[in-house]
Amino acid sequence: MNAPSSTAVRLRPTMLSDLDEVIAIEQDAHNLPFITPWERTQHEGAVRFPDFRHFIVEAGPGGGRAGFVILQGCRNPHRSVELKRIVLQSKGRGLGRICVRLLKRMAFRDLHAHRFWLDVKTLNTRAHALYASEGFVEEGRLRESVKVADGYDTLIVMSLLDREYEARVAMGLEALPGD
Repeated sequence: MNAPSSTAVRLRPTMLSDLDEVIAIEQDAHNLPFITPWERTQHEGAVRFPDFRHFIVEAGPGGGRAGFVILQGCRNPHRSVELKRIVLQSKGRGLGRICVRLLKRMAFRDLHAHRFWLDVKTLNTRAHALYASEGFVEEGRLRESVKVADGYDTLIVMSLLDREYEARVAMGLEALPGD
């Protein structure tokens, strides 16, 4: 399947009326092992509280819902913005890469972040590889810090600094399909 172009991907602010679908996407068996799902009230808070940005990912010619993303720390005085969550229904189409690049642009250009960071479970090897290929640097590991079905998993903390992002832009590494 062809990768979508960046013009066919849109991040629109999540509405409270979207939350049933957000919860369903989180609870999907293909996504659940890789995230720690939230209760509806947590999503409601993220939609309403200005420190968060909660978006529905729309993709394709019809702009159908393809997932959601959450940024946290958007008003952080230290300019450290967290990619709290990215959950996509469709895997292996390049949509994750486009979303990560759109979110990096938003973090650094719109929110004026100094540091854009995330954590990822070690069992989520696909996401870890994507983040590394997108310039995120491993800072450390929080050993066995999250409970999973068969025990505990480790979180890998990764970040990208504004000067690293700008260097990637200068090298042409931040281009989006269709740019």
